[in-house]
Amino acid sequence: MTEPVSRELGVALLGMGTVGTEVARILIDNADDLAARVGARLVIRGIAVRDTDKDRGVDPALLTGDAEALIDRDDVDIVVEVMGGIEPTRTHMLRALQAGKSVVTANKALLAEYTGELADAANRARADLYFEAAVAGAIPVIRPLQQSLAGDTVELVAGIVNGTTNFILSNMAEKGEAYETVLAEAGRLGYAEADPTADVEGYDAASKAAILASIAFHTRVKADDVYREGITAVSAADIEAAKAFDCTIKLLAICERFTDAAGEQRVSARVYPALVPLKHPLASVDGAYNAVFVEAENAGRLMFYGAGAGGAPTASAVMGDLVAAARNKVFSGRGPLDSVYANLPIAPIGDVLTRYYVAMEVSDRPGVLSAVANEFSARNVSISTVRQQADLPSSGARLVILTHKAPDAALSATVEALKNLDVVTAVSSVLRLEGTND
Repeated sequence: MTEPVSRELGVALLGMGTVGTEVARILIDNADDLAARVGARLVIRGIAVRDTDKDRGVDPALLTGDAEALIDRDDVDIVVEVMGGIEPTRTHMLRALQAGKSVVTANKALLAEYTGELADAANRARADLYFEAAVAGAIPVIRPLQQSLAGDTVELVAGIVNGTTNFILSNMAEKGEAYETVLAEAGRLGYAEADPTADVEGYDAASKAAILASIAFHTRVKADDVYREGITAVSAADIEAAKAFDCTIKLLAICERFTDAAGEQRVSARVYPALVPLKHPLASVDGAYNAVFVEAENAGRLMFYGAGAGGAPTASAVMGDLVAAARNKVFSGRGPLDSVYANLPIAPIGDVLTRYYVAMEVSDRPGVLSAVANEFSARNVSISTVRQQADLPSSGARLVILTHKAPDAALSATVEALKNLDVVTAVSSVLRLEGTND
């Protein structure tokens, strides 16, 4: 028979939106089980919200509009932050950490900019900072990178880390509809916010890429270090062209360690829509699901897949961190420390080797292909595949070219040169091709 747990650990919950509501529910409904797992009873001391008069399904006495006073209470041991935003959230988290209270957060945007400051505060106070929920909802990614692969060398982390864009691109591929049509449907179904900019322009994924790259490569990477492109320019024609090459299109967050021509190790972090071969594991990740693909020197290839957003999945990740932080309090342990010892230089996008998909409208007459090929050759960019579609409404032709790997700067210069060719009416689409060894 299990002995009753008498010790208590106080939890302050900052925010009670979709995720916060689920966290509170789990803490209340599963109190006995959690106490048995932790070795102490987790008790909500208070919940900081903007509107304390709103019915939130909990004891109204728990609600407070004064987050700082809640954090400062002597009976609060762990602060769970699910309010979002940068300020005053950053100030609240620093206040908690400086007081020696562990912090659990799902705030990707804040972490992408201030992980160093927060980690330093945690280290000085010997407090824990956990953030599994900040990257891919319920999918365990942070902990495997920090702990399971701590003795290995991670070479690549590539993933679909935004459910909204994956829903849009998956439905464009399935239904053959235009981006604007599918975006509207995503809004109706609740997958896209009223202002979807953070998702469709890649800002959300860039924040997550910064966090993943920092952990995987022991190097401080911020959101501004991540090269970013969104999906707004992806067309139905691009989707169909990708199918012809046995590919699909996904918004990828790619974090890569590579050795440059001078023998120096560098880090690349980038987000953009890319062609992905259908045989690659990420190609089959559809709808609002997320997946993160990892390549490590000794472990080889690993993939983590599941629900990347939503109240219950994200709350599951928050609760995993909360239980870990609580156990550390009970047994006088510490969570993984911030590690940026490698301090590798961050490569600009121009230095990264990529493959390109270039679609253009051209004149339908002899010599066009030769003129186009000369522009690629002049910049040492090797062409892999050429497809031509004639009899377009404009009496021209559509030319689609896949390249072999080359420096991104050379490929970009080639595209700019193509735009100035008199035989090229327009360069209609430029995407990268990932997930191949060519």
